[in-house]
Amino acid sequence: MNRGKVAGPSLKSIFIEARFRETVLGTGTAFLVAKDSQSHCMLITSRHIVTGKNPQTDECLNKHAGIPDNVVVHFHANTGETGNCEWREIQLQLFRANGSPSWIEHGELAGKADVIAFNLDWGNEVSTYPYYLEKEEKEVDRFSLEIDPADSVSVIGFPFGRSVNRFPIWATGFLAQDLSLITPENPTFLIDCRTREGQSGSPVVAYRAGTYRKRVKDKVFATMSPEPAWELLGIYSGRINRESDLGIVWDVSVIQNILERSAADT
Repeated sequence: MNRGKVAGPSLKSIFIEARFRETVLGTGTAFLVAKDSQSHCMLITSRHIVTGKNPQTDECLNKHAGIPDNVVVHFHANTGETGNCEWREIQLQLFRANGSPSWIEHGELAGKADVIAFNLDWGNEVSTYPYYLEKEEKEVDRFSLEIDPADSVSVIGFPFGRSVNRFPIWATGFLAQDLSLITPENPTFLIDCRTREGQSGSPVVAYRAGTYRKRVKDKVFATMSPEPAWELLGIYSGRINRESDLGIVWDVSVIQNILERSAADT
C-alpha cells in the first residue's frame, strides 16, 4: 500500500504547554497564520490557554488554581526535511516587563474573543507552516469551498497532549449550523465533534479529497481534483458544556482582525 505523504494541515498544528515557571498546568494546540507567503506569520491559539481561566465562567482551569506565566511551543525542527519528527521547544513569556500581556487580542471584542496571537521572529531553527489568509495562484483550490450544515469539518490538534510521531490527531465531525448566521457581534459557529481537553486552539479545517464543491462569485461548481483541497474555517475554543459534543469555533474573520492588529505590534 502506498501511504503517500503527510497531509498539508498535519504540518500546521503545533503542540503547546501552558506553564507556571517549570510546572505544566495544561496543554493545547496552536498554529501559524500569515497574510500570504511573503508576509510575517504569527502564532494563534485560544485565549483561555494563556489566561488559565474558563472563557465562559472566568474560573481557574487548573485544579490547583495555577495561572500560567509562560508557554512552551513545540515547533517542528528546521532540519531541511519537510515533515520531520523532531521538535524544537520555544519558551514565550506571557507578560512584558511592565506587567502587560505579551499577546495580541481582537481589536473590538478584546478579551471576549477566545483567540490571541503572538507576533515574534521565530528564527531559523524551526520550520514554519502557516495558513495563508489570502489566496495565491498556486493555492486557488484551497479557498472558497462551499460548506453547508452537516458537511464534515476536522479539528486538528493534540487531545490530552497526545500525538502520532509528534504530528496532530484529526478529530472529524460536522458543521452544526449555517455559516451565514455568523455575526460581527458574535463571530462564532458550532460544530458537532467529539473533542476533548488539549484540542483548544486547534485549527478547524474543511478538508476535501477527490470531489468537492467550490463557490466562484455567486455560483457553485462541483470540482474533481487529484490533489486534496482544504480551507481554514476558524479556531476551536471548546465544548458548550461537558455533557455535549457541540463545540464553539471562532470564525476566521477574528483571526484576520488580530493579524491586522499585529502589523502595528512591536
